[in-house]
Amino acid sequence: MNEWEWQLLEDKPALDSISVDGAEFAVGDRVRLRPRAGGDVMDMALTGKVGIIESIEQDYEGKVQLAIVMEDDPGRDLGMLRQPGHRFFFNTGEIEPL
Repeated sequence: MNEWEWQLLEDKPALDSISVDGAEFAVGDRVRLRPRAGGDVMDMALTGKVGIIESIEQDYEGKVQLAIVMEDDPGRDLGMLRQPGHRFFFNTGEIEPL
């Protein structure tokens, strides 16, 4: 990434919540994961699992991704600290509210 692209990312406001098809999702909410068909082995392993929205990220094109920490992960506290391997990213069409 060049300096201009980094600046675009930094200028994006932090999102605390987002509305998807009439459902409101916020940081801290519990969700069920429904990854898209044809994903990788991690998508298959996480299908149907319950996670917690750690953050709502937005790239410089405006695409939204949700950083999810698995509810049953023994290292969940590491995910909440944004450590690698304990946060998984899903788009808004791959989660459902609980």
